[in-house]
Amino acid sequence: MTSIMPGAEPFGFEGAGSETGVLLVHGFTGSPQSLRPWGEHLAAQGWTVICPRLPGHGTTFKDLASTNGDDWYGEAEMALVGLAERCSSVFVCALSMGGTIALDLAARHPERVAGLTVVNGSVYSEDPRARLAPILGKLPFAVKGIASDIADPAQHELGYTRVPLRAAAALLAYQDAVKQKLRLIRAPLLLFGSRQDHVVPPGNTSYIAEHVASSDIEVVWLERSYHVATLDYDAPVIFERSAEFIAKRAADRP
Repeated sequence: MTSIMPGAEPFGFEGAGSETGVLLVHGFTGSPQSLRPWGEHLAAQGWTVICPRLPGHGTTFKDLASTNGDDWYGEAEMALVGLAERCSSVFVCALSMGGTIALDLAARHPERVAGLTVVNGSVYSEDPRARLAPILGKLPFAVKGIASDIADPAQHELGYTRVPLRAAAALLAYQDAVKQKLRLIRAPLLLFGSRQDHVVPPGNTSYIAEHVASSDIEVVWLERSYHVATLDYDAPVIFERSAEFIAKRAADRP
């Protein structure tokens, strides 16, 4: 069994008598490490917080090659169902591919997801190589990683330096599948988008906002952060605004 990188472990915090739960979902090739400060802030509000480690992540990039969207979604779904059994209101907060998974959860489990906070979520790619994904995904090679796209030089994301082509192709297929489900999403939605993102085209944030069926949508643009905004200069904005968003929607639920 491949060992987990120190710091990449899943984490959780038990709420202090609150009926509100928060599921955190990390991004592609990343790990729970990128969301831990966010999780600690939300837990400080008295809420139950959990952040699973998605299959193939937090170990070695070779493990990622044998996983796909069903595996990543399945782990998050299991965590959502478990959290919903303990909390009357469950919110999903996510980064990058985690946002794709969060949207999928909201589409498939409208009764369990009380609201979503998505940071630099992705449902499409502008990489010209994407159209070759079905072919490239069959090749046993890896390309340069996408981890640690952060403006703040003092911060670092714990992620892979290489990405298996097979996993990249699986991600593109999963994103496309979720893109087709956006019209099914009616949960309140708080979207954060970095103006400068070297991993996910910022247009994804606008696309999501324009294509979901939610009537309660907030979009916040981040001016000082790159892709991994949860570890970047605008992290306090994300933490504070998401806590306010959750507190208000939890209070409004019957």
